[in-house]
Amino acid sequence: MANDVAPGELLIQLRGVTKVFGEGPTAFAALKGVDLDIARGDFVAVMGPSGSGKSTTMNILGCLDVPTAGEFLFRGHHVEKLERDQRALLRRRYLGFVFQGFNLLARTSALENVELPLVYRGEEKTARRAAAMAALDKVGLADWWDHTPAELSGGQQQRVAIARAIVTHPDVLLADEPTGNLDTERSIEIMELLTDLNRNSGITVLMVTHESDMAAYAHTIVHFRDGLVERFEVTEGAGVKA
Repeated sequence: MANDVAPGELLIQLRGVTKVFGEGPTAFAALKGVDLDIARGDFVAVMGPSGSGKSTTMNILGCLDVPTAGEFLFRGHHVEKLERDQRALLRRRYLGFVFQGFNLLARTSALENVELPLVYRGEEKTARRAAAMAALDKVGLADWWDHTPAELSGGQQQRVAIARAIVTHPDVLLADEPTGNLDTERSIEIMELLTDLNRNSGITVLMVTHESDMAAYAHTIVHFRDGLVERFEVTEGAGVKA
């Protein structure tokens, strides 16, 4: 994927995307023809009730699943035509993931947790340690590099998870309920960090959330219902204004 995408240009396009699970009488259509455009540099919140199709869509956007039909273009390339190994390479090169449950290795330090994606890439130890320290510094945890998850608060653990997601300099950060396990104060800290990464590092953020006050940090809110995009909402971003 050699072509660059300028800020504001389309980075992701879904056209008529469907996803059917099962066959015959038990088949279930989770997505029924989703059209979605995401520009480079956008901050998108994805909302909708359980079973609306938002998680299925995020799995497709994260190259963890493929559509049953329709087109998925990333940087102008047809992802739905890629083989599994090619999708895995795309995922490692261009995408970062943050989860509600942090997903940190319990007996390893913050630094070692952040290094993991670079270990999988086969990068040399000195280079990956330097990159991991830089990522921890960006999320405000450089002084906590040698602490294990048990020695960190929930907010700090999520910051480590975000550092791990950005250490590869991804184009897109996919966050699945990133504040779901945090109290209000820590949630605001995480949302401000994601906003900073979006504004100052140019990372496109796609975030699933059930919380309208967290969605208010996004520039665009996409509402799903019954396997379709129900409506788009454009916000001012940066949280609820006083």
